[in-house]
Amino acid sequence: MMKEQVQKPRALVIGGSLGGLFAANSLMQAGWAVDIFERSPSTLDSRGGGIVLQPQVVAAINHAGLDSTDPLGVLSRERVYLDRDGAVLQSAVQPQTQTSWNTLYRRLVRGIPDARYHKGKRLVSYTQTGATVVAKFADGTTEKGDLLVGADGGDSTVRGLLMPEMAPTYSGYVVWRGLVPEADVSPETARALSGKFVFQHDPASLMLQYLVPGEDGSARPGQRRFNWLWYLRAEKGTELDAILTDRDGNARRRSIPPGMLAEEQEQRFRCFAEHRVNPAFRELVQKTREIFVQSIVDLAVPQMVFGRVILLGDAAFIPRPHTAGSTAKAAENALALGAALTARPDDIDAALSRWERDQLISGRLMSDWGVRMGNRLMGITT
Repeated sequence: MMKEQVQKPRALVIGGSLGGLFAANSLMQAGWAVDIFERSPSTLDSRGGGIVLQPQVVAAINHAGLDSTDPLGVLSRERVYLDRDGAVLQSAVQPQTQTSWNTLYRRLVRGIPDARYHKGKRLVSYTQTGATVVAKFADGTTEKGDLLVGADGGDSTVRGLLMPEMAPTYSGYVVWRGLVPEADVSPETARALSGKFVFQHDPASLMLQYLVPGEDGSARPGQRRFNWLWYLRAEKGTELDAILTDRDGNARRRSIPPGMLAEEQEQRFRCFAEHRVNPAFRELVQKTREIFVQSIVDLAVPQMVFGRVILLGDAAFIPRPHTAGSTAKAAENALALGAALTARPDDIDAALSRWERDQLISGRLMSDWGVRMGNRLMGITT
């Protein structure tokens, strides 16, 4: 007699960026059927900048069976602090690996069958009945599952439906960012920066850089990119509004993507850099084709599980970037979720309850640490 086939539980993952990919891969390893629903109709492959590669990210990739002989990032061996003239103030041996958003995205998306990654699917509502969740999308379609995972980032639609009163709050500063192909910089700048995590810290200002894989994911010398970030104070109101108005005159909520920075803001920023940063950093700014900017915000939810609807990654907690923890936190959330559901396959609700308890604790600790560190670095008193 043939054994009766047991139907897999199904998860609907809202958000197809890194958080959603971590969640989907982990749930698939736990024996779930998973579909990802991404609101953007186009591929996300070219988005984002540099990311410090943390152990949780490597663990999540290995757990999903996506490890490879291709390196995930670029190793820096020293941490160096420079003054405005480029003189070394402090240096220490501190090996660390840096990667890029698109390198991680390409690796993680390999684990998802094309038929399970749905683009142009904007969630508008959901309903819960017992252990079943039904998601409704803007195109009029619906999907039914045993779990709905809100992994749709800091401006999460899922969180907005669950807790409309919860939204990220502005920290008081922004980060200007850019990427420069390694082959574009002078030999002098390459010698000053290659193989190092380099900082310049002035009052209310922190600039840093590190090498990341090239746009095609290559970590070979000559094919990599210099990734730089510059944190600067910006008053909420007129100043911040001007920064977050793009070249077409549209007000953006959190960031201006590459290629959309207003010309006046770009010229003002480039002129400012000429007089404030060391020669190597100055060259990076000069040779950046498309500068982009993001406001630094805080978010910490009091709850992550709402029946069979959950929040993870930046939809739940947005730590300050100085923690290098945003991507790592999403990976940790996803790994822990898969482990909890594997340990309690016959009691999903109990598994989710235990998962939430542990992840709320780690999320709060990281969020609080990031706020303290960021305010200290930027000279913000509250």
